[in-house]
Amino acid sequence: MPNRLATQTSPYLRQHAENPVEWYPWGAEALAAARSQDKPILLSVGYSACHWCHVMAHESFEDPEVAAQMNRHFVNIKVDREERPDLDQIYQTAHAMLTQRSGGWPLTMFLMPDGAPFFGGTYFPKHARHGMPGFLELLPRIAEAYRDKRDEIARQNVALLEALQRTLPAPGSDRELKRAPLDAAVRELAQVFDDLHGGIGHAPKFPHPFELAFCLRRHALEGGETGLAIAQLTLTKMAEGGIYDQLGGGFCRYSVDEYWSIPHFEKMLYDNAALLALYSDAWLVTREPLFKQVAADTAQWVTREMQSPEGGYYSSLDADSEHEEGKFYVWTPDAVRSLLTAGEYAVAEPHYGLDGSPNFEGGHWHLRAMKPLAFLAKKLDLPLAECESRLASARAKLLAAREKRARPGRDEKVLASWNALMVRGMARAARVFGEPAWLASARRALDFIRRTLWRDGRLLATYKDGRAHLNAYLDDHAFLLDAVLELMQTEFRAEELALARELAEILLARFEDRSAGGFFFVSHDHEQLIHRAKPGHDNATPSGNGIAACALQRLGHLAGEPRYLEAAERAVRLFYPALERQPSAFASLAIALDEHLAPPQIVVLRGGEQRMAEWQRALARTYRPATLVVGIGGDAGGLPPALGKPPPSASAGVNAWVCRGVTCLPPISDLAELERVLAADGAR
Repeated sequence: MPNRLATQTSPYLRQHAENPVEWYPWGAEALAAARSQDKPILLSVGYSACHWCHVMAHESFEDPEVAAQMNRHFVNIKVDREERPDLDQIYQTAHAMLTQRSGGWPLTMFLMPDGAPFFGGTYFPKHARHGMPGFLELLPRIAEAYRDKRDEIARQNVALLEALQRTLPAPGSDRELKRAPLDAAVRELAQVFDDLHGGIGHAPKFPHPFELAFCLRRHALEGGETGLAIAQLTLTKMAEGGIYDQLGGGFCRYSVDEYWSIPHFEKMLYDNAALLALYSDAWLVTREPLFKQVAADTAQWVTREMQSPEGGYYSSLDADSEHEEGKFYVWTPDAVRSLLTAGEYAVAEPHYGLDGSPNFEGGHWHLRAMKPLAFLAKKLDLPLAECESRLASARAKLLAAREKRARPGRDEKVLASWNALMVRGMARAARVFGEPAWLASARRALDFIRRTLWRDGRLLATYKDGRAHLNAYLDDHAFLLDAVLELMQTEFRAEELALARELAEILLARFEDRSAGGFFFVSHDHEQLIHRAKPGHDNATPSGNGIAACALQRLGHLAGEPRYLEAAERAVRLFYPALERQPSAFASLAIALDEHLAPPQIVVLRGGEQRMAEWQRALARTYRPATLVVGIGGDAGGLPPALGKPPPSASAGVNAWVCRGVTCLPPISDLAELERVLAADGAR
């Protein structure tokens, strides 16, 4: 009997289409089958690039003996957490409540036919080992509990559903909003900062790009050195480490050790989107050449490997190739030596640590920057430029050789939310470094979203092989609004302002909780699930509530629309108690609080296209996180008053209007004077 996954858009689900397990995708058919057959549901949640998902699949889901037990006792549902983050959020939270342990993927949950979970875990080996119960032995015990302990399960489910409801923040109060959480967030991050190797916390180490961006922002606005130190050391150590692909660019999802040396080798679009923007901003602050190189290499990796011919960005690259994690990326010294000249190897060997002990299993080396080129230049008695040239040549040769290997799998579905994050990252990097090719990449992706994922005034969540479907979530709408605002600052187009307003209206009409404040993760007309979340904290991607509040505030000032500002304030007020308790977990909402208390500075440029572009390039050379610069050429007819400023009388000139809130300075027609005004007004 086919397991119904072969026709799905998710590559992860398709990977299981030939399993002997009778899988269903999540949907009415599966839920009806559980009810009619009076069977519990076995829910398995994962994603295409997940290493341990593949391990559990090979050990259990491809095994006829395990599959027979699954088919006998359960209705089996396979879910891609990237396509259905609504389900993943609910059942990860339920898992934590049931087990008192953190979750992850694969997530393995056992549900009643109504969707209420009663038991769960993450990865289970086929047979018990290392203190973990065996999946094969566990399955009949779960089925027995379902048959014999209905009353006990029912009582547990009532308590669990009540606990899920308590995860929603209480309605916001009329208390005065203060800046104290902003400073407290940096102090919290400083307490868990690894001041030797960089990073937030210890192994395993994740990039935490939104917390680092918050630190950089606080440094720029307040002048404190702690935030800069946290961001600069972490970004340096990551760029030198194995979490960064030293040959091809781009970052892996996390490092298994505290030194950033050995990553979990999967590469996710969302991580690289956030890090591309962050390294661009960090270069503006520090002018560190390494940061510029990382941004350039990452942008080139995205356009080379992650952008589809249709324009959308793919989702991820697997950790595994040929059934081995990291095999695509690792080397031996002999393999490297055989590809390089003696001069190139003299630089590459010590720089990448090939002169030390192997750092990866099987006697292999994963490349990371171990010795600086400046040190090697002195040791080899060579000009630094010569060492740089030799390393660049070595990198190109090694990358070309690596391209001939069996490649990791690529998840080629296109997600609206992750594409929006990368549109923002590409637009930001394009503006900072003046790279029109990166701006063109961002525009191709936005055009793809509008052409393919935008249907009859509604946004869809996912696309693959000509099929777009699934009701889009809060993150899809909020991230896309934020990305459009970023593009408008790089190159203004009136139709994108119209799109931004349409997205804002959807957020207010379909997602906002008008009575309590904030935004639900799913729309008002979404499929009814056992819980409707309203998440505020940042995870691997930023909080949809935080980004929605930030973007609505900015659009509210640009468009002169108080409803957007009011909705953003309601969200900030809702989450303000949580911000006070644990501000570092709510960096996106902390930025929304910051810009509620001190509205962003809006700079509107009007004038001739060429001269105005020169001003925009000049202004982009300084990091101003609380300033929006919008250059509008040609006819400003139909624009809101905040943007529809009059052009200068001289066609070759430029007028700059500097506004904060509802107050604007007189127009400025001299670039140096504008820079002085912005510098004076930028500090708080």
